[in-house]
Amino acid sequence: MQLKPVDSDMLKLVGYDPRARILKVVFNTGGTYQYKEVPATEYEKLMSAESVGKYMHRYIIDRYDYERVN
Repeated sequence: MQLKPVDSDMLKLVGYDPRARILKVVFNTGGTYQYKEVPATEYEKLMSAESVGKYMHRYIIDRYDYERVN
């Protein structure tokens, strides 16, 4: 999965695996997380959002199961 840099105070990098439906994010604090069963449309909306951080808070965090990864 290739991670792309984003212009955000909250996130540093974002990647998506459409086959596995996994959204991977690297927070500016250094933590890396994988969110499971995220639809491709959700990833597209995140990447095109005016504020990536606000979209992440509103539509991803606490809505999808996740795990911290190294």
